[in-house]
Amino acid sequence: MAAQFGRRLRRGATTTAVAAVAVAALSASQGPGAVLASDGGGGDQRTAGSVPSDDSAATGNSPYYTDLPPLVTPNKPGASTNLPITGSAESGIPASVLAAYKKAQQSIASSDAACRLPWQLLAAIGKVESGQARGGRVDANGTTFSPILGPVLNGQGFAMIKDTDNGAYDGDSTHDRAVGPMQFIPSTWATWGQDGNDDGRKDPNNIYDAALAAGHYLCAGSRDLALAADLDRAVLSYNHSNEYLRTVRSWFDYYKRGTHEVPDGTGVVPPPLDGGSDPSPNPGTSPSPTAPAKPKPDPKPSKPGGGSTDPKPPTPTPPATQPPKPSQTLAGMENAGTGALTATAGDAFAERIKVRAKNSLGGPLAKVSVTFTIAGDTDARFEGGKSAVTLTTGSDGTVTAPVLQAGEATGKFTVRAIATGRSLPAVVYTATVTARQADAIARTDDKELTAAPGAEFADAVEVKATYKGAIASGVAVTATMITDGDTPAENDKGPYFKDADGNTVRTLTELKTGADGTLLLPKIYADDTAGTYKLRLTTEGGATVVIELTVEAPAA
Repeated sequence: MAAQFGRRLRRGATTTAVAAVAVAALSASQGPGAVLASDGGGGDQRTAGSVPSDDSAATGNSPYYTDLPPLVTPNKPGASTNLPITGSAESGIPASVLAAYKKAQQSIASSDAACRLPWQLLAAIGKVESGQARGGRVDANGTTFSPILGPVLNGQGFAMIKDTDNGAYDGDSTHDRAVGPMQFIPSTWATWGQDGNDDGRKDPNNIYDAALAAGHYLCAGSRDLALAADLDRAVLSYNHSNEYLRTVRSWFDYYKRGTHEVPDGTGVVPPPLDGGSDPSPNPGTSPSPTAPAKPKPDPKPSKPGGGSTDPKPPTPTPPATQPPKPSQTLAGMENAGTGALTATAGDAFAERIKVRAKNSLGGPLAKVSVTFTIAGDTDARFEGGKSAVTLTTGSDGTVTAPVLQAGEATGKFTVRAIATGRSLPAVVYTATVTARQADAIARTDDKELTAAPGAEFADAVEVKATYKGAIASGVAVTATMITDGDTPAENDKGPYFKDADGNTVRTLTELKTGADGTLLLPKIYADDTAGTYKLRLTTEGGATVVIELTVEAPAA
């Protein structure tokens, strides 16, 4: 049966007796390979940098679950030995959580093979930090159904870390809190956050994103996690506590001996934090303490001969918890009347994205943090060059994103609006960037364009494009040598261009007008066939001009 040492322990609050029991249990549960480099055990002691300071810990040195694995080998599927049910349950890892750990290992193996990150180390940290995302309570995308938040780091029993994210991730604009299944503090997530499930977002509440970020964090500083010293330093950089290191090491060795997949939501759920309950799905300010009920006076002792005179200790009444009011509970978000999002390349979108937060009664909900994120293959950005912005809803429950600026990349992309740190469906908007257009194109001069057979045309061809009378810059233009007739086609003789390799080509694409709307064509060459030929230029938007080219021998 798993060793239990209470729930979460504050740094420095563990008694000597408890620490002694923990060391004894760990010694019994660890396999031969679980030697801690810091204990002077065996293993390659590669020289590495100093242990990170408390301030640099990924979790801000938040409390963690101290339960230890069973003192038996996990019951691997198909094993011939009938091991206790405890071993089988503890070694089971929820499907999405296990997949996230293994995907992170594969990703880092391709980007930083020298690190040699084992997925079992991520599993051990995930177990100690959040009980594998509270037993795998995640949706199909790997995002926790409700945020997993550590205690407020306000210096009262924990570290003091002032707010660094304006409450965007942890819902607290005064102090930071560790966030998500891998318990990153917001300032560390801002540096190490990853998009592990390729949805265009870096969400600490998503197990794929968090596992990949944890892997990168552990591999920092050119660590080789196959070496005992480097692995210990990596774990201590996550939470600078020897007790933490021993606990993670214990689960790491346990998972290396075997584990198996269980359905999401059926994993072993860790006990409540410090005897309390799971964090509220609507985090924000710290809850106000409720005054405990006054204990009843001790009963009067019985008369002699009437029984025991020892009074019974009073039974404390637990503080009452008030459920959030429906009018204050975020139920979802919706489009607040945003119209079609279309803009020409380089222009600003005339329409602004607007979203509304709703409470459980369907009414507006103010002071909800909303993050707008641009996703897709685009260079469009919000005003100021940002791809993501976080704003707060007003008294009417709505919030409007900054002006969206189209880049040069054309096509469709999406903008997602989510309630920051909540596992609610996003409001998705589709935006389209169209190519710059011109409705007129003409030559800038009227010189006759002639050349002798086999020679090049002396005069260059320059054109200018306009749109509604204004300069049309950056407009795509196609130049083609065409045949005569009602349905012109590319001509296979007569004047031609040359490509970068000097080959003959009679159609040029990917031409664009300059800032002044003009386009100077490359040199044009004549073959040996005399005659009058046509060059057609067509712009994005349908404007066309046809230019005559004459090939004739010079006069005697």
